[in-house]
Amino acid sequence: MSNERARMALWGLAIGDALGMPTQSMAREDINGRFGPIAGFLASPSDQPIAPGRVAGSVTDDTEQAVLLGYSLIEGRGRIDQAAFASALISWEQGMIARGSLDLLGPSTRRAIAELRAGTPAGEAGAAGTTNGAAMRITPVGLAASADDLKALVDVVVQTSELTHNTSPALAAASAVAAAVSVGVAGGAVDEAIEVAIEAADLGSRRGRWVAGGSVSERILWAVSTCAGRGGDALDELYTMLGTGLAANESVPAAFGILAMCPDDPWRACRLAAGIGGDTDTIAAIVGAIGGACLGASAFPASARETVAAVNTLELDSLADGLYALRLVIG
Repeated sequence: MSNERARMALWGLAIGDALGMPTQSMAREDINGRFGPIAGFLASPSDQPIAPGRVAGSVTDDTEQAVLLGYSLIEGRGRIDQAAFASALISWEQGMIARGSLDLLGPSTRRAIAELRAGTPAGEAGAAGTTNGAAMRITPVGLAASADDLKALVDVVVQTSELTHNTSPALAAASAVAAAVSVGVAGGAVDEAIEVAIEAADLGSRRGRWVAGGSVSERILWAVSTCAGRGGDALDELYTMLGTGLAANESVPAAFGILAMCPDDPWRACRLAAGIGGDTDTIAAIVGAIGGACLGASAFPASARETVAAVNTLELDSLADGLYALRLVIG
């Protein structure tokens, strides 16, 4: 069983991730001064703070952790074994260290795994995780679960995220991304995906440990209404008013805002995301995943997918097919 939109959701995630790789953790003004408008894949300079000296088209932890989650979902028939997933994340990080990479586990994930190893129950280990780590790797859930039953989809998001990000903003953000991808895979357009994502974010905000902070659903709504129909001039407003950092209630709403700027051109949206500053690889990866799900094969130029496939060892088509097949199992 295959689905072109499911495949393009994963490829879109990888394409956006690779576009944002050389600019991640950089200030917007530094990106503009050093690179100018992002026109395509770039190698990262030797002084890049997270991914120095990487080949143009290289993906980061966003894609690699999404792949880990995807295979874990397939193995568990729509659920993940928390301890096994924690072990997989630790093994992944050790491999990254061996390769000399600084793209390692994020602060929420590292803290949660340490808690789990110390004997803290899985549901409590992620009680401090408010960053975007769950949202950045949640795309496989959008392939595997239908948004027709939004509560059931959010249940899957929680089960796959609570180990590391069991807080209201993190789960709201991950629910929004998963729902948007799921709507796209089912044939929906970007505007429909955003509408359902806002509803899913509201549901997700009622799960996990409540944490004070701006509402993810309201921030998505603000970002979309602020940016819809505008070009790159709206990026400054997102960057200064909303923020583009690791916090789930910054970077994820920013991604939806950028997608709303050019909903029929995810390739351009991903390039805009790569230049916005802050957590650019995650923002662009989310934009690419939703855009790929909603537009399928027309979302990106063939050369973009070819470049990412040539530079990285990724079996995304078969993974997408396996995840899409789970929709018959978990709805």
